[in-house]
Amino acid sequence: MLEESPARAAQAILMAAGEGVLEAQALLGQILLDGHGIAQDQPLALRWFDIAAGQGHLMARNMLGRCHEHGWGCVTDAAVAAKHYRVAADDGLDWAMYNFANLLATGRGVVVDHLQAMALYQRAAEAGHAKSMNLLGRYLEEGQVCPANPVAARDWYRRSAEGGDFRGQFSYAAVLAAEGQVDVALVWLEKALAGGNLNFLRVASQALLSATDPRIQGMAARFARRCIDLQRV
Repeated sequence: MLEESPARAAQAILMAAGEGVLEAQALLGQILLDGHGIAQDQPLALRWFDIAAGQGHLMARNMLGRCHEHGWGCVTDAAVAAKHYRVAADDGLDWAMYNFANLLATGRGVVVDHLQAMALYQRAAEAGHAKSMNLLGRYLEEGQVCPANPVAARDWYRRSAEGGDFRGQFSYAAVLAAEGQVDVALVWLEKALAGGNLNFLRVASQALLSATDPRIQGMAARFARRCIDLQRV
């Protein structure tokens, strides 16, 4: 219904949320945040996430963290975001594990703790979270807080790529290119190009310029052009 008739769906969700349906309350927060079928209202989205989180909805708790991390409907406060992520992560939500790990890895709102960040990425990766698989692979490749394990890193990059994460697709392509499997690497770079966001594409286009194979170097211009296209949207 959200795809076919967003406004009608939003009204149905609003009614269900008002009647106390937990899933509708969390979903109402999301559509208010996105402005999908209803006027965008970030402070009201925050309120509905808070209501649903108070009744134990883990994704709503995670979204409270996102709101506080990015200043959606409230003042940006990474420390408050970390508290919400921790609660949902402790209760087993993979997205909260990932988001909390990101804060731990960068020291936003919490003290930097790469060991704990890696452990959270691993828990989320083992639960099937594709973005966490890529970051776990990076820790294993670099050996920052554990012995370097390029074989395990390669496997997590592959799983992340196959799971649809554009950063994982880029990481796996880099490994394949280093192994001389350039044709296969180009396939994964095409996928990363199609799915990547603006920030990723900017960084990736620069990284591709340093490639030794001219076919991969040639992808840099395509990544840069895709950045321009996204900026025009």
